[in-house]
Amino acid sequence: MTMDTKNGSGRTTGRGIGLAAVRGLALALVSLPGAVLCFCLSLVSIALIPIGVGIVTTPYVLTGVRAFANARRVLAAEWGGVRIPPAYRPLPEDANPWARTFGMLRDPATWRDLRWLPVDMTAGFVTALLPAVLLLYPLEGFALAIGLWRVFPDGYWYGFVPVTGQASAFGAAALGLVLLFLAHFLTPRLLGVHFRLTRAVLTGGQGELAERVRVLTETRRDAVDTSAAELRRIERDLHDGAQARLVAVGMDLGTIEALLDKDPARAKELIAQARKSSVEALTELRELVRGIHPPVLAERGLGDAVRALTLRLPVTTEVSVDLPGRAAAPVESAAYFAVSEVLTNAVKHSGADRIWVDLHRADGMLRATVTDNGKGGAVIGAGSGLTGVERRLGTFDGVLAVSSPAGGPTMVTMEIPCA
Repeated sequence: MTMDTKNGSGRTTGRGIGLAAVRGLALALVSLPGAVLCFCLSLVSIALIPIGVGIVTTPYVLTGVRAFANARRVLAAEWGGVRIPPAYRPLPEDANPWARTFGMLRDPATWRDLRWLPVDMTAGFVTALLPAVLLLYPLEGFALAIGLWRVFPDGYWYGFVPVTGQASAFGAAALGLVLLFLAHFLTPRLLGVHFRLTRAVLTGGQGELAERVRVLTETRRDAVDTSAAELRRIERDLHDGAQARLVAVGMDLGTIEALLDKDPARAKELIAQARKSSVEALTELRELVRGIHPPVLAERGLGDAVRALTLRLPVTTEVSVDLPGRAAAPVESAAYFAVSEVLTNAVKHSGADRIWVDLHRADGMLRATVTDNGKGGAVIGAGSGLTGVERRLGTFDGVLAVSSPAGGPTMVTMEIPCA
């Protein structure tokens, strides 16, 4: 979603100015404490590696830093139209703490995140706060003009204007009017500066292309491995399930043919058994096909497929869909199974009694958000179902961001480029 800052005539709207100021203020209030906390925890955890404590804590701390950076990537895309692709190296799911710690520390993207944190708590905080300041500070000048200056008998400085009387208070109001005029043009652009600064630090320099090639190579390998595992699963399910039942049906039919004249009663029993086996085989084949590519997804699209998926959940789920047209079939399939996995995790582990799913597309990106009111604490890491979701999205150069503070709520945002 891009910032709504222009109307049909190309002029900045009042709604766009206010929205940019509110978003900037929210970013400032979150970025400063969040960046300070992540930076301090990272320094302490890395410093404790020599004595062994950091070996255990560093993967969790750096995972939190990545979640904080990924959340900013999502906001940059939604609020500023600025794309910041992640380039994290995948880690083996069965990696021990030692391998995970040094695997993450060898990743250049980790050090870009750590370099970004002090920038975010300083220049990032200022550029996020400026839109709100530029819009709200003129109100103080107007308040001085209508009599607030009398509260300060010894004088008061408004900007570079010393307010000592009514005349100088009108001067403060004139300065506020100038600032408000500048806010009309600069407020949305300043928020864009914040996101471009974030992109400049989080995006690699000369080695970016090589890093992207490496990440895409690894995600392609993951996709090949996943496809091979899926084919083995399908083969196993066919061999152990539907194929075995169909073989049994064939044997029953041969026995029925032999008993039809000698023992009609027994033949009827076998016919009923064969009919039951054929129905069970057909049911298993339908479940297998649904696991490969749900028919409702192919026939009616992602929105209706997700609605049908949520109807089978034991938790009350609301689905909001804003998808003009259809995305490419591979993108829809990846988004469907990613949402399915996140919903499964929410039902199994969150303890939530309500889930919200939002699907929409803007600026060539398909975005899915799953929010639950559970206990929180969800992380992307070894043993987590979210790791598989991240790898599935990585095949499409997608982004996964998780916000799950202790006590909840949990919000998982998935973004996939699509035509």
